[in-house]
Amino acid sequence: MNDVESQDTLVAESPLDAQPSPAARGKSILPEVERRRTFAIISHPDAGKTTLTEKLLLFAGAIQIAGSVKARKASRHATSDWMEIEKQRGISVASSVMQMEYGDCVINLLDTPGHQDFSEDTYRVLTAVDAALMVIDAGNGVEPQTLRLLEVCRARNTPIITFINKLDSEVKDPLDLVDEIEKVLKLTVVPFTWPVGMGKRFAGVYDIRNDQIRLFRSGKDRLETESETLQGFDHPELADRFGAEFAQAEQEIELITGASAEFDKEAFLNGQQTPVFFGSAINNFGVKEVLDALAELAPAPKARAAIQRVVHPEEQAFSGVVFKVQANMDPAHRDRIAFVRVCSGKFTRGMQLKIGRTGKSIRTASAMSFLSQRRELLEEAYAGDIIGIPNHGLLQLGDTLTEGEKLQYTGLPFFAPEIFQGVEVADPMRAKQLRTGLMQLGEEGAIQVFRPHDGGALLLGAVGTLQFEVVAHRLKHEYGVEARLVPTKYRLARWVTAEDPAELKQFIDFNAYRIAYDVVEAPTFLASYQGELVISERWKTIKYHALREHAGLMFQSKLAG
Repeated sequence: MNDVESQDTLVAESPLDAQPSPAARGKSILPEVERRRTFAIISHPDAGKTTLTEKLLLFAGAIQIAGSVKARKASRHATSDWMEIEKQRGISVASSVMQMEYGDCVINLLDTPGHQDFSEDTYRVLTAVDAALMVIDAGNGVEPQTLRLLEVCRARNTPIITFINKLDSEVKDPLDLVDEIEKVLKLTVVPFTWPVGMGKRFAGVYDIRNDQIRLFRSGKDRLETESETLQGFDHPELADRFGAEFAQAEQEIELITGASAEFDKEAFLNGQQTPVFFGSAINNFGVKEVLDALAELAPAPKARAAIQRVVHPEEQAFSGVVFKVQANMDPAHRDRIAFVRVCSGKFTRGMQLKIGRTGKSIRTASAMSFLSQRRELLEEAYAGDIIGIPNHGLLQLGDTLTEGEKLQYTGLPFFAPEIFQGVEVADPMRAKQLRTGLMQLGEEGAIQVFRPHDGGALLLGAVGTLQFEVVAHRLKHEYGVEARLVPTKYRLARWVTAEDPAELKQFIDFNAYRIAYDVVEAPTFLASYQGELVISERWKTIKYHALREHAGLMFQSKLAG
């Protein structure tokens, strides 16, 4: 027997130090590029991520009133939750994009699903950002989903700012929280603020860098800028007003400032060190410090690797990559939006762009910017910005758009599903609508759709069971199809490649009853248990892959063809 499984992804080598860019480097757009801050918010479910997103928008002046995440039956909902099922259940299952200006910066904020069943969408979003804001529930500490997302950030050396939330509740000791972050997440912690008290005795936070304490007053409608501030931790009022809480915080701050490393900008930018802030997002407290830190510390757009070369953000020629596709953001218009991260150059509305995968051209007269479900026609954008391009299936996840140069960006992941269900239509007359809906949902990455080699009903693959519930809901409400989900015998899937195209064809023919094709026609081996993944010595060049990339698939296809 040969190796059971290759952990290699289907992607060509493209190191950042491969060669300098041969393209023209225009200085004229550099000031605009350097203003951009593009980051994602990541957390375990219920850590307060969506609430913090709302409050960041509120403090930046992008919205005037924050929707209540918990008021599921009220007329207000979180600005970042637009999908009907999100409003009903009070959870985020789709990634939202929001742009706002804050000071001299243009901030692109991407709110990601917190629920682990939608982690694949989050992983892809993390390929489109330059930094991450990690939210931790002070009562629960580091939780499993936080750790998983952190590993994705670490693989890309993504800089991370940490916000420890819910200090107005009964929480873990702050020293224990800092120790947990360092030990579990393997990050060097540098506290920028420190709490004075917690729960009902939460008095405020001490700003270590500016030597001032901001006093806490509960109130969801109270802006943090209205909070009382005292200069210096030796202010005579503190001990009198806060007694034991102040005394304990004084000891902790002395300990933490003596034991913590100095803030190192380079270590932060390499994803090794994280500034930490404490607060209560629901009470608008600690939010402004986080927003200021994002503007000050988060990096401007960086160079990105394509298969052909390294692309620099300040180049004059436009290029971008589709990291997300969303169908039916506006159900009345049956629209389909491709979210494009601008990687280089300047975008202007109406410019004609070429799709690297197909060579086809696409016009951009309807390109738009976002504040979650609110959108506006976009006149221009620069490297770091996120733009939406309406289309009718021309654009797929991982597509690269340029002004003509042949480029293919790498790094957009697709994970082998772990749960499978068959799908049947309740009304045979709606079979066409079912197929259309599943293809569109598969192309946007909401679910993985597999077409069996031998024919028969389509199979759905997911990372988590909640994905099936969301797909069934969307099929009914967006496509008018009642779908029945039925169990299958499959529990594992691996994409299949071979150095020899003839051998790959023979392998597919020999295992036809176990082969299916995903939404981009990549052959996939389906198994009921791990032992079936063993490859016999008969197949000399066959490899299984638990992860594939859009760019790698294109490269593999060229080798095979």
